[in-house]
Amino acid sequence: MTNTKETMKRKNIFKIAIALFVIGIVSAGLVFRFVINKPHKDFEKAKPAYIVSASELFDTFRSEREEAEMKFNGQVVLLNGKLDKIEVSDNLVTGVFVFEQGMFGDEGVRCTMLPNHSANLKAIPEGSEVQLKGFLTGYNETDVILEQCSVIR
Repeated sequence: MTNTKETMKRKNIFKIAIALFVIGIVSAGLVFRFVINKPHKDFEKAKPAYIVSASELFDTFRSEREEAEMKFNGQVVLLNGKLDKIEVSDNLVTGVFVFEQGMFGDEGVRCTMLPNHSANLKAIPEGSEVQLKGFLTGYNETDVILEQCSVIR
């Protein structure tokens, strides 16, 4: 009689182990599918959370940094302003709105362009009024940084 109970216990433990194994495999598949392998946000098509002039954005970060970081960091922002410079480094093209000269050079707003918008930015003459949209990643004591930018106008 005890052999039958022990055999039943072993069978139940084996069934539980198999069930946990299957649940683990299914969970791992779901995590990979929906968390690790999720599609990236399309910043080119994203609707901007804020529309602001480049000078106003820079001044806000200079004077009220904490409030500006809470409001703008991690948001898609549409900038208006006069494009002062276009910097090209390898395959990266950056539009620069310059507002001050600091110890390390120009200070202002820097917009790193999406690869398919690099040629569009290069075609714009420096000093022209432009609209650029991008993902604001922060302020590094000299520049407000936007990435994944596209030319709107």
